[in-house]
Amino acid sequence: MPAERIAMHKIRELLRLKYDCALSHERIARALSISKGVVAKYVKAAEECGRPWAELSAADEAELRRVLGVARRGRGASVANVPPDLAAVHQGLKRKNVTLALLWEEYVQTADGPSYQYSRFCDLYRAFARTLKRSMRQVHRAGEKLFIDYAGDTVPIVDADTGEISRAQIFVAVLGASSYTFACATATQSQADWLGSLAKALSFIGGVPELVVPDNTRSLIGQADRYEPQLQRTTAEFAAHYGVAILPARPYKPQDKAKVEVGVQIVQRWILARLRHRRFFSLGELNEAIAALLEPLNTRAFRRLPGSRHEAFETLDRPALRPLPATAFQFAQWKRAKPNIDYHVEFDGHYYSVPYALAGQAVELRITASSIECFAAGRRVAVHARSHRPGVYSTLTEHMPASHQAHRQWSPGKLIAWGATVGPHTEQVVSHQLERMPHPEQGYRACLGLMRLGRQYGNERLEAAATRAVTLGAMRYRNVASILKSGLDRAPLPTPTPTAASQTELALPTVHENLRGARYYH
Repeated sequence: MPAERIAMHKIRELLRLKYDCALSHERIARALSISKGVVAKYVKAAEECGRPWAELSAADEAELRRVLGVARRGRGASVANVPPDLAAVHQGLKRKNVTLALLWEEYVQTADGPSYQYSRFCDLYRAFARTLKRSMRQVHRAGEKLFIDYAGDTVPIVDADTGEISRAQIFVAVLGASSYTFACATATQSQADWLGSLAKALSFIGGVPELVVPDNTRSLIGQADRYEPQLQRTTAEFAAHYGVAILPARPYKPQDKAKVEVGVQIVQRWILARLRHRRFFSLGELNEAIAALLEPLNTRAFRRLPGSRHEAFETLDRPALRPLPATAFQFAQWKRAKPNIDYHVEFDGHYYSVPYALAGQAVELRITASSIECFAAGRRVAVHARSHRPGVYSTLTEHMPASHQAHRQWSPGKLIAWGATVGPHTEQVVSHQLERMPHPEQGYRACLGLMRLGRQYGNERLEAAATRAVTLGAMRYRNVASILKSGLDRAPLPTPTPTAASQTELALPTVHENLRGARYYH
């Protein structure tokens, strides 16, 4: 066992008990609570070094460690153990199903000389891992995790027309195994911006990891919980579309996403610091500048590990990523609604119909940039093209009751055209129904009633009844219906009698320029 396995004061005491007290290996082991094998190994190392105990007892710890750590073999030449490539071991552990035991076996097989035992190999690796940054101690499997977050720093965007300044938010995504980094700018940190940026990150790395780790932002997480966090409805749709699990870090546990915390710091120092003297007038311009700096960021060499982020990505993460879906994710917003008595729901000032039986019941709206979908009890019951015209109704005929459907089939022009097919007086009666109301649709019912009379009595009798109604000046629906019911449509038309005004005119003996006459008042 190498000297580092036990404290140096115990090693010195072991040799003292052996050479000054002449105790047996068994008694020394019992006195120091170590095994006889350890006692024998250090005694043998002391004997092989060729230096007497009196000289070794006077040596300091560093010298004693150096002397006892070298064994004399063969013909007396000192041979040291071949040190393992601990940085390569650290990277190798990121591959799926790779363990320290497997890496130790490969080290023993390839070592050009004596190799360390497994326990010492593990100690050397753990000591190496402790020299890395805190976030690097976690062992991330290849293709396993993508960490995402927004940077604390923002970038000013100047409106070229008004001079108004807005602050662009910086989204950062970092792969766990390779530290491959992506960044882009968004206007806000809304749900649409989070998921849109995440989709860009997945496109940038060209695949899908097993797990996405955000923080507990309300934009993505409906209910933050240490054990059972609930995703927002749209976030869950995004995860299902890409076939990825989204598991937020534990609340108030930034160490769960330490990888992206370091990534944010690197983006701020490597990218944003280099852009601090530039003025940007649009998000697109800023994103072009960020994209130009991502490649040198990912290709610069690691300080403590071999290679770069890009090389580690190509070696570790890329082969382990799942393919992207064939179609891009369509962002959709969800909203609860309740149809009014007119079986329409309102969104953004516009009204959309649903089946009339759902009036007054709770439904869910799925809103995209181009469509409005309505769901009842998890089943889609209506789809409309999205409209941005406030106060306007989008109504599908199949959503209406049968009576409303019949009413909707007609227009003033179609009703008048129908009346003309029956006869000129029927056309005149139909026109009267539409003209006497403040709005033509208010006369639809009367016109539909006239059509029913035509089916009941025949068009010939309806035209005769309309002729009598026009002659009498009684052109309302109930007048025509009464004429048909009483059979007056078959009776001769009444002879028009002179009106009082005409009789007065006839009674006048002469016409004088100072007399206006009855016609003046007409």
